[in-house]
Amino acid sequence: MFRRREPVPFAFLAEADRFRSNVTPPPRERASVGQMAGRWLLGLTIVAGLAGSLVVGTPALSTDTGAQTQQPQASQGR
Repeated sequence: MFRRREPVPFAFLAEADRFRSNVTPPPRERASVGQMAGRWLLGLTIVAGLAGSLVVGTPALSTDTGAQTQQPQASQGR
């Protein structure tokens, strides 16, 4: 690794690959019952909205092959 010729303050930190701390972070706080219920409700609402939009939008995307298309009389050559 390239070393500087002039002294650098805190050079030991600059040369370290990764900073390792001996202090452990506090444990994560567990979610309350209300927070868990809210998350489930939000997820359920999103999934229901996607399913509903699929159900409502599917008929608009389908092609109606059983019905005869009406052609104007001018295109029939009369």
